[in-house]
Amino acid sequence: MAQAQTTRTDGLRASDAVSEQPMLELVGVQKTYHGKRDFEAIRDVTLSVGAGEFVCVVGPSGAGKTTLLRSIAGLQRTTGGDVLLEGARVVAPPPGMAVVFQEYARSLFPWMTVRQNVRLPMKQRGMPRSERDSRVTEVLRAVDLADVGDAYPWQLSGGMQQRVAIARALAYEPKVLLMDEPFAAVDAQTRAELEDLVRSLWKRLGVTVLFVTHDIDESVYLGERVIVLSNSPTQVLEDLVIDLPADRDQLGTRMLPRFAELRAHVYARIQEAKSGARPEDGPSNASRVL
Repeated sequence: MAQAQTTRTDGLRASDAVSEQPMLELVGVQKTYHGKRDFEAIRDVTLSVGAGEFVCVVGPSGAGKTTLLRSIAGLQRTTGGDVLLEGARVVAPPPGMAVVFQEYARSLFPWMTVRQNVRLPMKQRGMPRSERDSRVTEVLRAVDLADVGDAYPWQLSGGMQQRVAIARALAYEPKVLLMDEPFAAVDAQTRAELEDLVRSLWKRLGVTVLFVTHDIDESVYLGERVIVLSNSPTQVLEDLVIDLPADRDQLGTRMLPRFAELRAHVYARIQEAKSGARPEDGPSNASRVL
C-alpha cells in the first residue's frame, strides 16, 4: 500500500518539492484583531498551492478557517506575512480569484434572473455583451442549469441556487476558486451531487481550488491534499497527501480501505487540534500509524 507523506508543517507540497512558482502562496500570514482585548486569529501560516491543485482545508470549529480564506481572498487585511497570487501580493480582491460562500442565497440578487446574476461579474469587467452571453450559456450548461436561465433564484431549490453561485464564479474565469463550506446548507443527496459537480469542473477546467470544509469525509473525497489546521490561533498542523485514485465516485471511493484510513487519520488530527496540539509538538501518533 502506498504510504502518504504526512506531518508537513512547513506548508510545502507534501508529495514533492515544487520547482515552479506556486499559483497561491501564503508566507508567514498572521491576523490579530485589535480592540479592548487583542485576539490572535492566525499565527504564522505558510503553505503553497500549485496551479491546478485541489486542496481542502479542515480544522476544529472556531479554528479560523473562514478568517484565513477571507485573508487569502483579499477581503480583509492581514497583520503580518504575505498572500501571493502567482508571485504578486494580494492586498485587495484580485481579478484572478473568485469566492463561493456557504450562504449562497445572500450572494445572489433575488430581483435578477439566473442569467443576469451569472452575467454580472463579466459586465463589471467590461466584457463585450456577445462574449458575456455566450459565456453565460456555457457555464450554465456546465452546472446543468441550461433550462433555468430566465428563472429567479427564489424559484430554485437550495442546491440549484448554489449551482448558480458556482456558475457565476466560473464565469469570472478565475485562476483560483476559493470555496467556503459551500455545501453545508444543503441536504446530503444534493451535497453529494455538488461534490461530484465541483470535482468534474475542476478536472475539466484546470482551475486551482482551495476548499474550506468542516466535513472530514468531504475533504478526503474531494482533495488531492488536506490541510489540517490547529485550534485558534490558526497554524498548519499537517499537510496530508490524499493518495486515492484520480477518478472518484460516491460509492466506490468511500468504500475503499484507504479512504477509511485517511478519514480516520484526519479525524484523529482534528481531535488533537481540539486538545491544543501545535506544529512544534512534532509528529503525532496518528501520523506514525499512517
